[in-house]
Amino acid sequence: MTDTAPIGPDPSNWINRFARFTQDVPDVRRDDETAPSPVRRHTFGTDLPAQAFPDPHWVATSDDCAALLGWPADWATRDDWRAIDVLTGRATWPGLQTMATVYSGHQFGVWAGQLGDGRALLLGEWQARQGEPSFELQLKGAGRTPYSRMGDGRAVLRSSIREFLCSEAMHALGVPTTRALAVAGSALPVMRETMETGAVVTRVAPSFLRFGHFEHFAHTDQHDALRRLVDFTIATCFPDLAGGQDGLDPLHAWLAEVVRRTAAMVAHWQAVGFAHGVMNTDNMSILGLTIDYGPFGFLDGFDPGHICNHSDTGGRYAFARQPNVAWWNLHALGHALKPLCDDPDTTLPAVLDTFGDHFVQAYSDRMRAKLGLELAQDGDKALLDDLLGLLAAERVDHTIAMRALGAFDRGTAATPSAFRDHFIDRGAADAWGERYLHRLESETRSDADRRAAMDRVNPKYILRNHLAQNAIDQASKGDFGEVRALHELLRRPYDEQPGNAHYAALPPDWARHIEVSCSS
Repeated sequence: MTDTAPIGPDPSNWINRFARFTQDVPDVRRDDETAPSPVRRHTFGTDLPAQAFPDPHWVATSDDCAALLGWPADWATRDDWRAIDVLTGRATWPGLQTMATVYSGHQFGVWAGQLGDGRALLLGEWQARQGEPSFELQLKGAGRTPYSRMGDGRAVLRSSIREFLCSEAMHALGVPTTRALAVAGSALPVMRETMETGAVVTRVAPSFLRFGHFEHFAHTDQHDALRRLVDFTIATCFPDLAGGQDGLDPLHAWLAEVVRRTAAMVAHWQAVGFAHGVMNTDNMSILGLTIDYGPFGFLDGFDPGHICNHSDTGGRYAFARQPNVAWWNLHALGHALKPLCDDPDTTLPAVLDTFGDHFVQAYSDRMRAKLGLELAQDGDKALLDDLLGLLAAERVDHTIAMRALGAFDRGTAATPSAFRDHFIDRGAADAWGERYLHRLESETRSDADRRAAMDRVNPKYILRNHLAQNAIDQASKGDFGEVRALHELLRRPYDEQPGNAHYAALPPDWARHIEVSCSS
């Protein structure tokens, strides 16, 4: 039964700007709807409570994410907060205004029509102190909503652990991402391909608005609502652009910033070897954050054509295609904004087509840093392309090989075994190594300083599929120790952590057979 927690966080810190934004929108619930009370359906979504989760328990919590919110270290265990109940729909805090939002989108390149938060519920927007950034909290797996379609509105332990771990791991890597405050489990049975147990992830982000929110109102000819949503987004998430920028009006300046952020995000994905797996437009954050960790995967052996999503039979979202898909998705967003532009066929392409330059610059900067090159030279792209070609030819482990580049030493003038021993064709490795050492002669930093800088951008530890699977297997037996150990490990992905070196080893053979899909 839903009730009110006696204290919890200070109610005055829940500012809930999106909920206030929708308050003057007429109730559009049909007379024949029999949804449970309290429910209010409006243009932008539906106000409704979460469905209570039976007998929940903590699987893992993130102190780092809690600190982002300014919450006390004991927030998860305080009796007066009842956080385990609030974050599983069994109670509520004063000041929360829970809502499922409506959006649409293109899925695998095909218009899918109305979608929406089918198993996600916005709890509210929290601001620790006036003038500081605010963050929305969202439950994933909170139960059915009007947008669940044929789904049950739940998430399973397997995918919830993966989302929790990867959200926090990506943040530690420096990749723009939504965060994960906690994951809670239950014995609640949830049917996917087999019967699994349920879980709820508490996600945190400045906003969960997606490209699909704007597509929804464009494709349903609700242009007044589209304009309102754009104005709200600029005012709350991009206030510096309210007066326009660089000769562009506010709308085009905002779109230009979305293009830049998206390009920077995807460039970072490519640099760390991250494959999202399901880059539908409804899974693209308007803030340029990595969102919706479903069938993701980090590369083990480097393969540009790697498809991490077992459901992606056509390979639309293969690793090397991610930049082009991001550009395609941005064009879908631009198309949605046409009704708001006086000359859309001229002004929108001029903004959207800056993506290529932004991506190339961001990717080049990141890859040059990974190679330890401070100064840009004409041959750097060829040097990088040939390295990636070597890795791809033998499926050499991406993360281990890039980390090993720090072992090159101009004083020895030889390719180090830490790098060359990963190749069958040692001659090819040596030939590239000779070129790389020659290139390093142009650098002014000492080898030690260069190595330290490289170790800050070439992670030693990533969330490999087999590591996540081991943690999931133990968690399914009620042992959450490995989930928590992985979470702690991945907080410092660039550090050596000598006691944890086994987590950085080559994956076992069985890892090649792990399949992840859209089922969660």
